[in-house]
This record gives sequence, C-alpha cells and structure tokens, in this order.
Amino acid sequence: MTRIPATLFAGALAACAALTSAFVPHAQAQELTRVTVVFPHPGAIQHFPIHVAIGEGYFKQEGLDVHVEAVDGSGQVLQALAAGQAQIGHPGVGPTLAARANGVDVLFIYNHFAKSQFGLVVKEEAAYKVPADLKGKIIGVGTADGAEVSFTRNIFDDLGWKEGTDYTFLSVGDGGMATAAFMRGDIDAYAGAFVDSAILTLRGMKLREITPDKYLGFFGNGYVTTRAYIEKNPKVIEGFGRAIVKATIFAMNEANTDTVLKHTTAGNPQEGEDKAFAAALLQSARARITPTIPGKGWGYNHPEQFVLWHEALVKTGSLKAPLPDLDKAYTNQFVDIWNVGVKP
Repeated sequence: MTRIPATLFAGALAACAALTSAFVPHAQAQELTRVTVVFPHPGAIQHFPIHVAIGEGYFKQEGLDVHVEAVDGSGQVLQALAAGQAQIGHPGVGPTLAARANGVDVLFIYNHFAKSQFGLVVKEEAAYKVPADLKGKIIGVGTADGAEVSFTRNIFDDLGWKEGTDYTFLSVGDGGMATAAFMRGDIDAYAGAFVDSAILTLRGMKLREITPDKYLGFFGNGYVTTRAYIEKNPKVIEGFGRAIVKATIFAMNEANTDTVLKHTTAGNPQEGEDKAFAAALLQSARARITPTIPGKGWGYNHPEQFVLWHEALVKTGSLKAPLPDLDKAYTNQFVDIWNVGVKP
C-alpha cells in the first residue's frame, strides 16, 4: 500500500476545506441576530423607514433579522418589552414616562416622529396665519373626546382663551365629513392627526398648517428599549439605528416613492390598496419625521422637548408626580454613530 506523505495529506485537507467554504452561502456564514420590534397598531406607512430597511436589506447588512409585530396600543408595547417578548418597541411618550414612573427602565433611543402627530390646519387661501387669528372661530375636530381636542385646547390656553367664549370646537368627523364641513364653511380650522390631513388633502382640500413651533415640539412615538437590552446588545442598537437612518434617507427621496410604497404594502397589504391615499399619507409622514432642528441627526432626542412633555403630563395628571430622573428616559448615545456623514 502506498503511503501518502503527511504534509501532502494536510494540504489536501486544507484545499478541500477551502473548496467547501466557497460553496457556503454568505447568509449561513453570518448568523443573523433576531430582533422583534412591536408597534401599537398595524399601520406601515407611518413607520415606513423600518419597512424600507427590511425590503432593501439594510438590516441584514447589519447582521439583523428584524420582525415586526403589532399590538393594541402603547401600553401593550411596553408590556412586551418588560416581559422580554420584544427587544424594541414604538410607543408614545406619555405611556413610556408612565412606565418609568412604575419602575420599568425603558428609554427612548430614536425619536421617530420628530414633530407632533397632531396639528392645526386651515385652508391654504385662508387669512389665518397663527392660532391667535382664530379668535371667535369654529375649530373642527374628529370627536369631542379625541386627543386632538386636548392638544388644541393647550394651544388656546397659552393665549388665555376660554372654550365656548373665544373659540368653539365642533365635532365633524374625519375624511369626507371634515372636507364637507370645510367646504360648507361650518368650520374655520381643523385639528387632527397628520393622517387626517392626508385624507383631507386627498379629497381636494389644500391646507396650511399653523401649529406653533412649541407644540410641534410635542414629538410623537419613537423607538424604545430597556436599559438592560442596550447594555447587553450595544452593537444591535448601533446596527438597528444605522439601518433605519439609511432607509429614511432613501425613503425621503421623492424618486423612490414607488419603491417605498412597495415595501410598506408588503408590511400591510390592505393599507396599500388605495394607492392615492397611500401616497398622500406617505407625504404627510415624511413631513412629521423631519427633524425640527437640522444638524442634530436623525433620531435625536431633544432634552427640552422631554421637559415640555413632562410638564404637560404632570399638569394634566397623566403623571401623578414629576419623575426624579427624566434625563434617563432617553439617550443620544448612538445618534452620532447612526448619522456618520448623513446628518440632515
């Protein structure tokens, strides 16, 4: 029997190993980290960057396998985070601060809706330029007890106005009913979510927003996680935010609108059935996620805006007492990493 020299045998093994590895797919060579992200409702267009990041493969480039889940409200989002059923959530500010008041160490890592999700709008041709011009006027709202009512009441409270004397709310519904109310002259302005404005625009109403900058500072939902998860998985947070920023820049380009809507429709097929509405909603969502102060970067959490929210929540009783550690309710630890070379 002919003996194969040990050196030749070792070389053959090395060659076989190299040949075998050449046929191993890259996806198998890099094991992806699964991340479950929970939203308070199934809408995809409002959260378009995450669906673009999935569809364009940005998360996979970061070694992440991101799965999107929807629950019923911010409270359930925070419960899922506290129970370890999800790694990242997208709740509102009020519920997040309330959770902290109850001892749950969750914090904002990425400010998604940099501007308020509510606004005060008038017809484009109307003479009203600021809320003070609406004295004695009728403000349309979707429902009498909607969040848009308390939002707008605070604007007029700053002016020292009294409801029923200096202005009046009128429940007119949304969509077609709100459009009809505007056209008949039943209302002089409309207060609602940016989704409502998208519907009005789609119905042919040309609108102009007159929400004061202070109240645009009441930013909306954003990405939240637990401090324990950040400490154990900083690279996941780095990769997640970097993919979201990359997707946001891609999606803000009007030339990519069709591709963006393709990705959001994959996330919520029913939402994409009315293409005209989907396009109008996307345009409104783009405006709402645009940073209020350029140069800070996508996802930046403004400390002064947290103070604004905190004061309002204490004032209304949503928080029973001021938080002793409000600065721990958010972090900008990763913002510069996410925004290298791309700050808006």
